[in-house]
Amino acid sequence: GPCTECSCSSGKEPTKDPSHTKKKENGDGLFVPKIFFGTRTHKQIAQISRELKRTAYSAVPMTILSSRDYTCIHPVVSHSASNRNEMCVELLEGKQGRSCAYYHGVHKVSEHHALQSAHGVYRAWDIEDLVSLGRKLRACAYFAARELMVGADIVFCPYNYLLDPQIRESMDINLKGQVVILDEAHNIEDCARESVSFGVTEGQLRAAREELDFMVNNNIRHKDHEPLRAVCCSLI
Repeated sequence: GPCTECSCSSGKEPTKDPSHTKKKENGDGLFVPKIFFGTRTHKQIAQISRELKRTAYSAVPMTILSSRDYTCIHPVVSHSASNRNEMCVELLEGKQGRSCAYYHGVHKVSEHHALQSAHGVYRAWDIEDLVSLGRKLRACAYFAARELMVGADIVFCPYNYLLDPQIRESMDINLKGQVVILDEAHNIEDCARESVSFGVTEGQLRAAREELDFMVNNNIRHKDHEPLRAVCCSLI
């Protein structure tokens, strides 16, 4: 039957049912939670966005959060084999006297409806659509997706964007009072483990031990560096 809870098919304003909304903390207006939809891979996000296009909710404001590996369009950074995050930050900070012209064009795609109308119809989109529009407008797709999150009703992203506190902080993701959906949630355990793990080589450990030896031998914050040196030695 027809939808009775929203305006997706009737074209009318939805009924403001107190059971479906929350008062803001300051008492002004109504708070509508965002839906954060987490998936295991970026490929699955593309599949889900295709399914969203087939529903009555295809015109709902949305965004897709992904890494620079998928969204950077800078001709140098995007084709670099080194750390693209670091290169991007260096450009934004102008460390070498250069800046990113694409970042300064983010406002061109910061409005979601402008993004949709550029493709002729109001519909859901995927990462490829956003990157294609970014190249056309010479605007950064990575930061445009982050700006679109402000007005989005549904946000698609990989698991670690929701599970890793450092990523949540860097992406300005606040999950308090929001709706979180995790696709194929049996993979969460491995993802959570990866979020608090890292790899280190023996060469890196030996280099760290040499630096700590110098600190300890020169009595520089001895009580802090001595335990760290012991850890490096035991691991080696």
